[in-house]
Amino acid sequence: MARGVSRTVPAGRRLRRIEVGHASVRLGRHWALRDVSLDVRAGEHWLLLGPNGAGKTVLLKLLRGDLWPTPTGREIRRYHLRDGEVLEQPLFAAGRIAYLGPERQDRYVRNESTLDVAQVVLTGYDDSDYPLQSATRAQQRRIRQVLQQVGLAGYASRAFLSLSYGQRRRVLLARAVVREPDLLLLDEVLNGLDAKGRAAFLRALRLASSPRTAWILTSHRRDDAPTGLTHIVRIARGGIESVTDLRAGAVDSSASRLEARAGLAPASKRKAQRANAGASRTRPAQPLLRLQRAAVYRDERLVSGKFDWTLERGQHWCLRGANGAGKSTFIAMLYGDLWPAHGGRRERQWPATDDWKARVGLVSPELQARYAATRCTVEQIVASGFHASIGLNARPTLAELRCVRRELRAWGLADLATRQARELSYGQLRLALVARAFVVPRSLWLLDEPFDGLDTEARQRLRARLDGAVSRGATVVMATHHEEDVPGYVTRELQLRCGRAPVITNR
Repeated sequence: MARGVSRTVPAGRRLRRIEVGHASVRLGRHWALRDVSLDVRAGEHWLLLGPNGAGKTVLLKLLRGDLWPTPTGREIRRYHLRDGEVLEQPLFAAGRIAYLGPERQDRYVRNESTLDVAQVVLTGYDDSDYPLQSATRAQQRRIRQVLQQVGLAGYASRAFLSLSYGQRRRVLLARAVVREPDLLLLDEVLNGLDAKGRAAFLRALRLASSPRTAWILTSHRRDDAPTGLTHIVRIARGGIESVTDLRAGAVDSSASRLEARAGLAPASKRKAQRANAGASRTRPAQPLLRLQRAAVYRDERLVSGKFDWTLERGQHWCLRGANGAGKSTFIAMLYGDLWPAHGGRRERQWPATDDWKARVGLVSPELQARYAATRCTVEQIVASGFHASIGLNARPTLAELRCVRRELRAWGLADLATRQARELSYGQLRLALVARAFVVPRSLWLLDEPFDGLDTEARQRLRARLDGAVSRGATVVMATHHEEDVPGYVTRELQLRCGRAPVITNR
């Protein structure tokens, strides 16, 4: 597909409708989709809901043509053009469909990309990993336009990996819309964005979409759904359970049940939880970590100014700040993957890095990005929690395997034990990393957007396990953009401000 095809292709060659009928997809030994039928038309806006491993990502890739339906004799996949032509091969249609999901973002991290923001957006014209040639003047103008739409005007020359997790996601939105596709496939795209970033993302989606642009958005949070939806589809165990056409006035009563099952505590209940959290707050303070005149740089950029901070045992913290404020960098420094700049000090209760990491449970998008393309099985991922490693250097002992299999059962992952990381959905891999963190008792939990990608049941289970760990003396430091994710016992807040010293407050 030539660069800039969205500007040069005749109007009659644009997509009018995508039809999928009785399609199934087998990946390895399991059926990711079973007998799925869907009909997406120009201008429609779909919300795709379903638990982890339900088949949401596989369905999006089937629509685009990245995956083929497994032959069963009944399957249909047709691409209807505006001029009336019907195509069954996805070659042309794939050029009119843009996909944005966590896999692409993780790929830049794994490859330690040196591209700047403008170069990343330029690759959207060819859907490539690297620019194939320099941008034309028209493309340069378009790149500046879409960066402004996603709230990143002036960032064109910044290194892509110097941005925060949420900022990178918005750059990739610009990459997806730069050639004005007919269909946008948005897979958990709101993960990692703060409230302002989510609003900016959805605003950019509206600005970049013509009335005939269709999009499908997957999310575990019904409240994140933008206005203007036309359909809600629910999928479970690889099959579509229901399709609701909101234009027909159908009431989506199951949406409220979904939110109720999420266990979201109203503000009054969270205040009561904090009031009853005295046991953990009155425990004698035992410093786990102390920072003195600590400043943090990443990629030669000042992320956090010099400050003093003490992490006491039994004092639970929430990290706040807009995208780019440095929350993920701060957690990486606490974990031991980054050091304070020269002149700063970091003192830990267990000074040796191996001893420290053995007592810390880490869940983060960066850890997930490192695992995403590996051949490690779910069982191996969980077992690596014994050694704070990526992969294993030796086979687990029998005692370790017993603990691993206990966690696999606890998190509903037993049936996925032999599946490789790259065969998992984003939510399934996040759940495997949660099990990895829980495979041994931890004194400290460092959690960077831990609930992102998890369905309602998994979020509720994680909350309960964290509550149990805290009741046994563990300490929690959590970064999240969602107030409802913050447990009641978290009573202290660290406000991160890009390039300046953090501010300490009580919640």
